[in-house]
Parts: sequence; structure tokens; C-alpha cells
Amino acid sequence: MAFPSTFWWGAATAAYQVEGAVAENGRVPSIWDTFAARPGAVVNGDTGAGAADHYHRMADDVELMASLGLTAYRFSVSWPRAADLGFYDRLCDALLARGIRPVATLYHFDLPQWVEDEGGWTSRDTAYRFAEHAAAVGKRIGDRVAMWNTLNEPWCSAFLGYGTGVHAPGRRADPFAAVHHLLLAHGLAVPELRSASPDSIVGIALNAGTVRAVTDSPADVDAARRIDGLLNRIFFDPVLRGSYPADVLADTEGVTDWAFVRDGDLATIGAPLDALGVNYYQPDLVGAAVSPVDDGSPYPTGGRVVHHQAPGPVTEMGWPIDPTGLRDMLLRVTADYGPLPLYVTENGAAFADTVVDGRVPDVDRIDYLRTHLEAAEEAMAAGVDLRGYFAWSLLDNFEWALGYGKRFGLVHVDYETFTRTPKDSAFWYRDLIRASRS
Repeated sequence: MAFPSTFWWGAATAAYQVEGAVAENGRVPSIWDTFAARPGAVVNGDTGAGAADHYHRMADDVELMASLGLTAYRFSVSWPRAADLGFYDRLCDALLARGIRPVATLYHFDLPQWVEDEGGWTSRDTAYRFAEHAAAVGKRIGDRVAMWNTLNEPWCSAFLGYGTGVHAPGRRADPFAAVHHLLLAHGLAVPELRSASPDSIVGIALNAGTVRAVTDSPADVDAARRIDGLLNRIFFDPVLRGSYPADVLADTEGVTDWAFVRDGDLATIGAPLDALGVNYYQPDLVGAAVSPVDDGSPYPTGGRVVHHQAPGPVTEMGWPIDPTGLRDMLLRVTADYGPLPLYVTENGAAFADTVVDGRVPDVDRIDYLRTHLEAAEEAMAAGVDLRGYFAWSLLDNFEWALGYGKRFGLVHVDYETFTRTPKDSAFWYRDLIRASRS
């Protein structure tokens, strides 16, 4: 594969998934601390209390990143750890000392519990509180951050956190109110970051899925349109066009009234960005339901859409492995929204990894990364302005409601001792980076 010498080679993590140290140095409880303590909410009763102990092992982890040749590290700043921003000071300094760009995400699912108690993302006030948080973080580390993502995957926060309730905070509420207030928070944070960090790239990371109809029948094509609207365009359009899609507004009549949208909100949300982050894992294959069904889908479609399992191999999560979905998404974003610089801010897979004689021979992950990077290269050859790739994830970690059973890391973590063992995929990635920079 041939990538430009300026290409950013990174790996990503999230605070609650790797840091641990949930009660140290003034950190306050998050919605994930509360949710994980609820019986039955997380597989095996796991919590992020220890996670991968990155808080205590940060310096060693940065050395590990350097040994793999990473040129960028995407981390999230824990809002509940706002009283301890010194940790992120030290992290940024350590990264820069090893030639690694700090890429900071301001929100990766870990809302402080006290903010949730006052309404969480269904409350407009949360957007203004987030802007204050952005200003404080920007003032503290903005001189060293190469790129900001205001939010990570607001779809998950809204539809899993407040729609189905399978993620924290685990309550049923209007997910569309959460969508709007998350996006408003993004829009309010952008000028704060530009003021505090004028030389940094400012963007957002959206979980994008290539939605395909199971057949070319009009009913199935319309089902794909519905899901594409609720997964992709409900975020891409306001952020990049300053408007919600008309068909999504029509589809959701009777589900929400959109009265929470106020004059000026969409102009705030749609302020120009420097780049867009795309998180991609799998495509969606959907069709029209013959009769209304309740399959546990987080999409409020009135049971009119059926989700199908795509053919072919799957990851340990049961997600289909289809790199063409990444290629097609990058091409689609460029075609629909213009030649905005793009970064693949997350891409990776969980497999049943085991340590064998000091090695983790994860050939399936190597194949996953290789084929998805080849797909990214195809998109670049077709004109996509892709400037970087972040593997998810650097470390095995707490995989939200699935606990510690699913391993996405390039580096294996023993959760008893916190010993790090780079997997074969880590060495493959290292060699690819070296080759691309030579």
C-alpha cells in the first residue's frame, strides 16, 4: 500500500474504557459508573473501575505507542476528571516528546452523573455546560493538541443511551432531543476550541454506516433510506449543511415534535469545520417489514424495517466484515458534502485473542486492518481527501455494556496484572507505518 508521507498513523482509546482510577484526584462519578453498578446492565457485572489502568501506566503506554511508530494518538478527555486536567497535560507532553500528535476527543460517552441528574442530554442546559468544559480543556491543553473531536459517535449517546437504554444513562427518553442537544453542544464548543487552540484542526467523529437495501424493490430501498437518515444524515446534514434532512423530519412525525430546535441553533451547529472524523465498523443491510416487527432495533421506525445479517465472515461482535463499506462511505461523504478533509477516527475488530508462548497470533485482525486500509486507499485514489487512520483500539479495554469479554486492541491487556502484550497485528501495523514513511 502507498500512503503519502504526511498521512497520520494512529490508534485510539476512550477515557472510561482505559483509564481506571475512577475515584482518584477529584474525579467525580460518570453515568457509566452509575450504569455499570446497576445489576444486569453490563455483562458479568464488569465496570470501568480498573479498565486498562492507563491512568497509572500512561508513560509506559506512550513508550509503547512510540515503539509501534504511531504518529498520532486519539484519546478522550474525561469530563468527570475535569478537576484533574493535569493528567492530560502530562499525556500531551509525553506524546509530543516522542513525536506523536495529541488528538483529543472532548466527549466519549462519559457524562458526569451530576449533569445527568440535572437532565443530561435531553436538557438544553447540558449543551452550555459542555461548552464551558470545552473552554476549560482548550485553555489547559489547546496549545499542544493537533486535532479536536468535539464528540464521538453522538448516535450511540442518543439512541443507545436514551432510546433503548442499553447504554448509560440507561433511561428511556426522547432520543431526538438528545441528538439535537449533542449537536448544539458540538456547535457551541467549536468557537471555544478555535479561540483556545487556533492552530489546531477542529472536527467531530461520527459513526458512519453504509446502509444497503436487501433487494432493489422500492419498499426495501425506502427502508434503507429511513435507516440512512437516522444513522447518517441526521448528523451529517446539520453539521455540514446546517439543516436536518426533510425526509427524517417527516419520518419522525408522531415520534417527536422537534420543538427543542430554536432559532439560530442550526447555524451554530453548522459552523464550518476543518475536518471530519469517520468511525466505521460494518455496513447495515435492511429491508421492509411485511408486518410491523419489534426486533429490539434502536431505530424508531414503528417496526417497518427489518435488519438482515450480511453474508460472509463476522467479527467476535457478530459484525459483518466488509471493507467495501468503508470505501463507499468515504466516497459518499465526499460526493454529498464536498471535498472536506477526512480522517478514519476509528476502525477495528474484536476477535477471540489468546496469548500463546508470549505472542498473540491475531491473523484475523491483521487481515481486517489490511483490507480496510486497502479500501481506504481505493477511496483516496478516487479523489477522497483522507489524511489519517486510527485503529480501534490501542489497548484491549472495557467494551461498554459488553464488559471485558470483547477484545479490540492492538495490544493485549491481562486484566488481572495489566500486563501489555503487543499482538501480531501491532507489529504488522508498525511495519506498515515504517514502510509508508520510508
